[in-house]
Amino acid sequence: MRAPFGIIHRWAGLITAAFLFFSGVTGAVISWDHALDEWLNSRLTSAKTSGPARPSTELAKLIEDRDPRVRVSYLVTTPEAGDALSFFVEPAIDPATGKRFELNYNQVFLDPATGEELGRRYWGAVWPVTRENFVSFLYKLHYTLHIPEFWGSDRWGTRLLGIIAIIWTLDCFVGFYLTLPARRKSSAARPAVVTRQLDRGFWARWKPAWVIKTKGSAYRINFDIHRAFGLWTWALLLVIAFTAFSLNLYFEVFSPLMKTVSNYTPTPYEVRTPAPLDQPAAPKLSFADIIAKGEADGRSRGWTEPVGAVYYARQFDIYSVSFFRPGDDHGAGGVGPAQLYYDGQDGRPLGARVPWQGTAADIFVQAQFPMHSGRILGLPGRILISLMGIVVAALSVTGVVIWYRKRRARLAARANSQSRSAQQVLAAAE
Repeated sequence: MRAPFGIIHRWAGLITAAFLFFSGVTGAVISWDHALDEWLNSRLTSAKTSGPARPSTELAKLIEDRDPRVRVSYLVTTPEAGDALSFFVEPAIDPATGKRFELNYNQVFLDPATGEELGRRYWGAVWPVTRENFVSFLYKLHYTLHIPEFWGSDRWGTRLLGIIAIIWTLDCFVGFYLTLPARRKSSAARPAVVTRQLDRGFWARWKPAWVIKTKGSAYRINFDIHRAFGLWTWALLLVIAFTAFSLNLYFEVFSPLMKTVSNYTPTPYEVRTPAPLDQPAAPKLSFADIIAKGEADGRSRGWTEPVGAVYYARQFDIYSVSFFRPGDDHGAGGVGPAQLYYDGQDGRPLGARVPWQGTAADIFVQAQFPMHSGRILGLPGRILISLMGIVVAALSVTGVVIWYRKRRARLAARANSQSRSAQQVLAAAE
């Protein structure tokens, strides 16, 4: 049985190696995305003046008035002390073409007290990579590979990495199996007591797989690193691989699967068919209308957190209202804040998402991003995920080295065999 699993592990590793290398390296960095971005781009993220902040809804209208080609899609209601306000924007539809305007930015930073524009950038831009978009470039590379939109969808890169994550998840079990020592064949003539003694030696035969022998050859050390790192971090690797699959193929696979096997409450996004990118909905209710509804509904639920941000999904015609205090947008355990959903046309409530509440399946779904990012454990979890990113990259490199060395050895053995055969033929002919 080991030979077929060896072949599976080899090809699964070769297929996923490059993807996992880049995902590991970028994942190690983006665990600190907010802090790193603020350090690199303080001119964008820091307010210039002090004083009371203007209402974010007014500032959002100011952005659209300054550039009629854009529509604000996300706003934060209250800035952190000393910070600028960041708004995400999307292209409006050009009435002359019926297509979206071409924009060179999707994020705008304003001084909250004056409304002065501090700068613009394209979050997640592919090229050129600048100081302003460096962190977001890595973040988007991590889960989309920057594969562009085609055939009316911008999720092809996300789906591809989701498939890679499925292969990786299954290969975690294959790789673990291959580290186990081969079962010793028992003889019918062997006394039962001897067989039991051999079984007690299982750990002694498996123990070397957990150790890196630093005095061996370069190839042996490389092999030991690959095997030992994979064993010591196996549980974490499985969690990261599975959550990568669940997040990247959430709509396509994970959510439908959860609905069939558990008592899972879908979000409003999962029960609506998204409109084409060039045919988005036009909301009849404004951000201010939705904030007022959210504040009233939050109070009726006994929530003490204020409305912290509002997002309008134009393809789904859904407003999402998040409740958090300034700077606490990741919420308890990294699962995110409480949210209420509203229809963009009539404002009717569409559902709610309350952290760590709901059915067991709901909580399991909520935990996917916190587990993948390490935020479920706070700062130690983020440090751990950064280290695991390096481990994933190392496993990818060492795995390819093992394959290359074995392939070279096989080719050399085949060439020697053919040479000997040729010599034998020549000798026979003489």
